[in-house]
Amino acid sequence: MPASKRDQLLATAERLFYEQGFHATGIDRIVAAAGVVRMTLYNHFPSKEALVAAVLKARHERFIASLEAAMAAAAPGQKTLALVEAHGHWLERYSQHGCIMAKAMGEFAEHSTEIHALAAAAKTDLLARLEAAVARDGLDHHAGLARRLFMVLEGSNTAVALLGVQTALADTRAVTDALLATARSETP
Repeated sequence: MPASKRDQLLATAERLFYEQGFHATGIDRIVAAAGVVRMTLYNHFPSKEALVAAVLKARHERFIASLEAAMAAAAPGQKTLALVEAHGHWLERYSQHGCIMAKAMGEFAEHSTEIHALAAAAKTDLLARLEAAVARDGLDHHAGLARRLFMVLEGSNTAVALLGVQTALADTRAVTDALLATARSETP
């Protein structure tokens, strides 16, 4: 079944925003690449900012769904590692040039508090999911573990563009394994 015009616009805008930047990508470029007219875009999104918000929300929903699916399939005691691995698979497949949320936070810090807040909320959501995974694995006694894992994942978001996917993911896994081993050795 062909994608709806709205979905087509979202997918095209996401690709262009990610590749070229939010401010560098104009509406004319998006509608041309999507094969629609301007009015079609404005029928679905009242402004470019509304389109950016919709792109970020849709992407975050897909990202979170991938994390949740991985954690649901993980064996007991392996939820945190499953989340980290799912994050790595996401980077490998969709984010080899860094995190679109971090890009949005950078580009919109001075231009749109709404977009900046939306991207920041996505980061806060990831931290909350790490906290929940750590708790489900019985490791929440280790103060700051989820926050440290968050820092590792955020570092991998940046490192992937510089070091390459395989190196960034291998290093992320090594640091994660060390943090989890330390937390497990300190289990009360």
